[in-house]
Amino acid sequence: MQLSSSQSRNYRTWTKDYFIISTDPRWLSIPKINAAFASDDVYWAQSMPDLDLEDCFHRSLSFGLYDRSLRGVTEQSGLQSNGKDPSRPQPGELVGIARCVTDHTTLAYLTDVYIWPTHQGRGLGKWLIACVQEVLTSMPYLRRSMLLTSDWERSVPFYQKMMGMVLMGHQTREAAEGGPAIMQWKGPMFPEGV
Repeated sequence: MQLSSSQSRNYRTWTKDYFIISTDPRWLSIPKINAAFASDDVYWAQSMPDLDLEDCFHRSLSFGLYDRSLRGVTEQSGLQSNGKDPSRPQPGELVGIARCVTDHTTLAYLTDVYIWPTHQGRGLGKWLIACVQEVLTSMPYLRRSMLLTSDWERSVPFYQKMMGMVLMGHQTREAAEGGPAIMQWKGPMFPEGV
């Protein structure tokens, strides 16, 4: 997929210890993401053809979390075989993702936040979401970011704390009757009185 010059020059990276987060979707291992989507761990998504999933991540604001200490494993596991330029160095083994469906200006919908089980419990999810929020906060015309979650017990308090998200309307778990929580963060251009 050909990226526009404005998309390609806006990639951001963060580093911490042996880990790197990047918004460059060319580094993502689509087969690895698809395998996660096919698993029971990712209850909100299903696998799809690799080219469709790649298109999905390339058209979104995508975040990849990589373990650089596993670089040798990455090179041996063939992550460069999914359409990437073999001369482009890989940052490490993909161990987490987040994706914002966005117009890159006024609205962002957060989805597909996932840390592989081998890397859970290390604070990497908090760091990943802090990076997502940093990017969203830097969008001067953002009206709102939103998400849906069925995990009322863990996700609702997590996103309230990490992103300042609030439940939309007067939602409660009881009123939702098992449905998802709809959360939002009001950006700098959120219309008053809405």
